[in-house]
Amino acid sequence: MTEKSKRVASAISTMPYARHLGIGVVVANGGADSIVFQLPFEARLVGNVTLPAYHGGVVATFMQVAALTTVYDLITEDRLPKLVNFSIDYLSSAGPLDLYAKCEVHRVGRRIATVGIRCWQNDPEVPVALSRAHVFIGPQA
Repeated sequence: MTEKSKRVASAISTMPYARHLGIGVVVANGGADSIVFQLPFEARLVGNVTLPAYHGGVVATFMQVAALTTVYDLITEDRLPKLVNFSIDYLSSAGPLDLYAKCEVHRVGRRIATVGIRCWQNDPEVPVALSRAHVFIGPQA
């Protein structure tokens, strides 16, 4: 396990809801844009049993965790950043397969980082959801 993987995995382990969902890291080499997150499929995460499809809140939470831990890996401080706002576009149903997410950090300022998140199942070029997050990274009051 690389240092990047260890830092991201330790950040995920501090989030109770991330542990509960079983979120992990499958690839973490190089820069922040090389971190790929995985959410293994479990029947308890299904929101629509007739399709079946993941609950939308599970998909959104997975993408939020990806954004927060990606930004955490970029900063030097040892505290988790805070989500300022989050916007998601659901593009298709997420069926009974593992979910993957990858972040693209658009900008890191003194106080706010802007992140785009892509979530897919079989092919990264066919996302099930896209989202944007603004993450607070400034000093605590």
